[in-house]
Amino acid sequence: QVQLVESGGGLVQPGGSLRLSCAASGITFSSFDMGWYQQAPGKQRELVAGISSGGSTNYADSVKGRFTISRDNAKNTVYLQMNSLEPEDTAVYYCNAKRWRGSVLIAYRGQGTQVTVSS
Repeated sequence: QVQLVESGGGLVQPGGSLRLSCAASGITFSSFDMGWYQQAPGKQRELVAGISSGGSTNYADSVKGRFTISRDNAKNTVYLQMNSLEPEDTAVYYCNAKRWRGSVLIAYRGQGTQVTVSS
């Protein structure tokens, strides 16, 4: 059974920091590209940051220079370090794992963790 379990969300003041974690089980973690998505109320889910199985990273323009994605294959965990948080970062953050098996996309998603940035 595949599980992606996010943790680390919460309430933080503007300018503060949070570190999200996503622990994966039931998959060969090192073979999967991992990503963090955000979904704010009334908005579509958007990719915030991604890290490939080889370690290449990409970020949404809105978080470049503030957020850092990393992975620890020994711990089957992907992280999102969020600094200089802004009220606009308030959203549910989801962890995503995906890989291609031939022409078939295999993807999994966690249950999400709430991040609220407010004074």
